[in-house]
Amino acid sequence: TGFDSDNSSGDFSEANHKGPEMLDLEPHQSNRTEKHNGETEIQENGIKRHRTSLPAPMFSRSDFSVWSILKKCIGLELSKITMPIVFNEPLSFLQRITEYMEHIYLINKACSHTDPLERMQAVAAFAVSAVASQWERTGKPFNPLLGETYELIREDLGFRFISEQVSHHPPISAFYSEGLNKDFIFHGSIYPKLKFWGKSIEAEPRGTITLELLKHNEAYTWTNPTCCVHNVIIGKLWLEQYGVVEIINHSTGDKCVLNFKPCGLFGKELHRVEGYIQDKHRKKLCVIYGKWTECLWCTDPTTYETYKKSEKRGSELKKKSNEEDIKSENDEADDMPEVQDTVQFIPGSKLLWRINSRPPNSSQMYNFTSFAVSLNELEKGMEAILAPTDCRLRPDIRNMENGNMDVASREKERLEEKQRAARNERAKDEVEWHTRWFHQGTNPYTGTPDWLYSGGYFDRNFSDCPDIY
Repeated sequence: TGFDSDNSSGDFSEANHKGPEMLDLEPHQSNRTEKHNGETEIQENGIKRHRTSLPAPMFSRSDFSVWSILKKCIGLELSKITMPIVFNEPLSFLQRITEYMEHIYLINKACSHTDPLERMQAVAAFAVSAVASQWERTGKPFNPLLGETYELIREDLGFRFISEQVSHHPPISAFYSEGLNKDFIFHGSIYPKLKFWGKSIEAEPRGTITLELLKHNEAYTWTNPTCCVHNVIIGKLWLEQYGVVEIINHSTGDKCVLNFKPCGLFGKELHRVEGYIQDKHRKKLCVIYGKWTECLWCTDPTTYETYKKSEKRGSELKKKSNEEDIKSENDEADDMPEVQDTVQFIPGSKLLWRINSRPPNSSQMYNFTSFAVSLNELEKGMEAILAPTDCRLRPDIRNMENGNMDVASREKERLEEKQRAARNERAKDEVEWHTRWFHQGTNPYTGTPDWLYSGGYFDRNFSDCPDIY
């Protein structure tokens, strides 16, 4: 499939980590594929090939003044501010959430392990990989309209996914995914609280994420780290994730604590993740380290501590000269460069995850991954089976993807005005909005408020779906 990294030995295989862009056949092999219905290309093994590029390249943002828009928004909740389309990327936030599934092979690996520690390691790697697609993605996804949905069925990857915008103020997106082999359920709700702080925009992803491994009767819950985009006024945009993520196995009592480190004054900790897995008695079972933009490793606590002590002794000898060099290159902390070095490997460590390579033309496609490129693909005949509220049918996103920026901007304004008019009409008639595929409830494992899947979406009875486009 291009994403399944499991092999017969259960070890990591670099060859099996190639993204869909690696599936392109050489010219002399082109007779092994055929066109289906004039559009979709089918491989010899029957697996559908998805597109590897967008219809039009990304536009230049250099002619737009970010400050002219954001100077009025300092300290405000950005979800209530209408933003120009130039800040967007041609995906809805519901589609951005679906990118959690890019590294689904880690869920499959967790399902296959008999050792609960190895299952937690795979789940921890999945939690980190879920934010990896945001690396260098400085475009803002479109705010979903109330009632907007997105579905994705990937038989090659073994899952189906459905999400719905269940609230507009505050903006809440609920999602549900399940394995086609009935081996896992992945669900949650996300309330991204955005704030502008002068030189940066911070997104705090409130909401609980839950992964259930049905074969092992286990449930894991966590919340994503905070995401921050720097240099929104002047300079090159760069992104970091920071905060502590706690993954809890509610069946065994095991816990994984991951610290997404802020970059620090001189950028030494940029993109770094460090943490550990402990059992219910708080005994450390292993240490996890790496970068969310690169890879994740694990080793035993004793090896890790021994290595860190030796590293500290060595670094103290050259600390003064290095600090002066770094300070001269980084006069301002907010002008941090991109990744400065790779993860320092500790001998004896086990690789848990490595980021997929991106398409060679990714920089001209909003820095999308190969998985992201395929999300808004609208194939022939798909409109007949999709819900009328699906993101793929949004005219503003579709026009932006096709490079029609003026049309996309007008459509965005039209849709927002239509949403406001519908809200005013409901208020006038004292009619409450009712979600279609999710309902408010309580997370069965954390006891906190959550949005739960009501079921029935894939029966495809869309007769009572709202007209939002």
